[in-house]
Amino acid sequence: MNDVLTWLLDAVQSVDPVLRTGLAALAILLETSVLIGLIVPGDTIVIVAATGVSSPLEGLGLGAALVAGAIGGESIGFALGRWLGPRIRGSWVGRRIGEHNWARAERYLRRRGGLAIFLSRFLPVLHSLVPLTVGMSGYSYRRFIAWTLPACVLWTALYVSIAAGAAHSYRELSDSAHYAGYIFVGVIVLFAVGVFAAKKIIGRIERRHMHD
Repeated sequence: MNDVLTWLLDAVQSVDPVLRTGLAALAILLETSVLIGLIVPGDTIVIVAATGVSSPLEGLGLGAALVAGAIGGESIGFALGRWLGPRIRGSWVGRRIGEHNWARAERYLRRRGGLAIFLSRFLPVLHSLVPLTVGMSGYSYRRFIAWTLPACVLWTALYVSIAAGAAHSYRELSDSAHYAGYIFVGVIVLFAVGVFAAKKIIGRIERRHMHD
């Protein structure tokens, strides 16, 4: 396993850091602006990009680029909602998303306000729909950014630090411990399971509150 993991991590790290960072930031921007996040989760993109981090400075650069990409994407999503929201909702893509998901995002925003914007960054489906829904609601852009910026920073810091830390620890152990690969995979799997479980729990709590 070590040989395969080393090859994969080296392949990611061999990509020019500027290019790798730019592609990750672009992917995050597209995630919430044009609903790409409904198809390709941003979590996966960030984890892959973060495993290639080779220094604290590179990690900070990746983090800053991801936050900028996330804010840019959510801002575009907000603008699209403000100017084209009903058309997008009534389009083929909007119908594929499902009216129940649009209604869920509206109820979520109506009940939770700014907290809904913050928490949506951590929830599947909603993190792609909420910026559009907020734009359609008449909510001010300043208040929207005030809630989404700290969420984007926290989300990015969590994913980059854990993925980069796991990859760095693996590289240090791989030459001396044959089980290093299992530790790395275990950390990533536990993190992914923890995130999945947390999203499910938060989503279940929010759905319960919306139906009360």
